[in-house]
Order: sequence, then C-alpha cells, then structure tokens
Amino acid sequence: MKATAAFSSKVDEVLNRVRNTQMEAIIEAGNLVAHRLADDGVLHTFGTGHSHMVAEEIAFRAGGLAPVNVILEPSLTGNEQASKAKFAERMEGWGKIILDYHKPLPQDCLIVISNSGRNAAPIDVAWEAQRRQVPVIAILSRAYCDKMDSRHSSGKKLTDVADLVIDNCGELGDASVKLEGLEAPIGPTSNISATFIIHLIIVRAIEALIEKGIQPPVLLSGNLNHSDSPNEQLIRKYWGRVRY
Repeated sequence: MKATAAFSSKVDEVLNRVRNTQMEAIIEAGNLVAHRLADDGVLHTFGTGHSHMVAEEIAFRAGGLAPVNVILEPSLTGNEQASKAKFAERMEGWGKIILDYHKPLPQDCLIVISNSGRNAAPIDVAWEAQRRQVPVIAILSRAYCDKMDSRHSSGKKLTDVADLVIDNCGELGDASVKLEGLEAPIGPTSNISATFIIHLIIVRAIEALIEKGIQPPVLLSGNLNHSDSPNEQLIRKYWGRVRY
C-alpha cells in the first residue's frame, strides 16, 4: 500500500505545482482559444505516443467544445505497433504532410502535447503550423525538455516553435515513485497533469466566450435523456473542418 500512497501523493504534488505556477499561462491559452473560436476558427490538437490520448481527450466530449479537430496519425499514436511508432515520432517531414491534409486556417489554433518536447514529429507539426500563421500552444515537461537534446536536425525543441508553453510539472523521465529492490521508477504523471491542463484550457475558453457574449458550441452527453438535435446541429456546422 505504500507505493499507491506515494504515487497518490506525487500526483497531488504535480497538480498543485500546476495550479501554483501555470494558471496564468493556462488562462492565456484559454483566452487564445476563445479568440480564435470567436473568429470562426477551430482548435486542432496533436500528440504522439501516449500524448495522443491527451489530444483525443477533449474531442467530441460531453461538456467540451464541438470545434475540436484531433489529429490522429496512426503511425505516430502507438495504438498499434508501438515500438515502430517510437521510431516514427523521431522522423522529420511529418509537419507538412499532416497539415497539408488537415488544412488549418490562420484563424485556427493548435495544441501540441509532448512530454519530452524533443522528438521530431511534434516539433515539425508545431513549426509548420507557425509557418502557416496558426498559433501553437505546447504542453510539455520543462524538467524533461530543458535537459534533453533535440532529436530534430535543426536543434530546435518544442519550446522553440510554440507561441505559448505550459509546463505539466512532471519529473525528468516521467515516472515518479522509487521502490526498494526495483531500479526503474514507476508511476508516470505526464498524462494526468496534461489532461488536467487541457481541460482547464477548454473550461477557460468556454467562460471567455460567454464573457464576449458568444454562445459557446458545447456538446451535451449522448447518454442523457434529451434530444440529440443540439449536438447534431453542431456536428453539421463543423462537418468537413473537424475531420475527427
């Protein structure tokens, strides 16, 4: 039971660090998303490996925003052939291919999640978005990104190609608990805090839209006893722009 208590305590520590150090950046990110949606933009999200789950978490979500297009490239998510995806995310050239397909517009914005901030694919996607004048919000671990070398030939890290960086406040290597008799640490925290952060961004964006006098395009749960028509109206409105 000591291990579960230690991990629970570590998660509390990480989330408290997020609350105490990252809220200003999170509010700024929410305001940016609201500004873009008010201009008829769409929020795109992208992550490789386990980070893709954070990108996917806010898409087509009860209580979330309808105009969220999660970019799920099968070769990079690790849902299948995970060991191959590990090498694919280190390859360059993904940015133009992916954004040529998803076609983000200048009034859109993009959230890129990458715990280490060092792999080529997330850097490529963020950099290409900036070239297309699409602002980029990065969610990553500063402890990880600042200490590791880039795997991109330019030497750039995700922090270098993002307009706004939010620290998930995790530890170098992600795993947070050491057990006697086991060399490898256990209990990763990156997706826990990143999911917390990305939902905070959405909550602030919805609040900011209301402050602007704009009705936020929020989805209802499909498992309640109400008509599906409000959700269907939003789906029709963003059909073609939300490829997910």
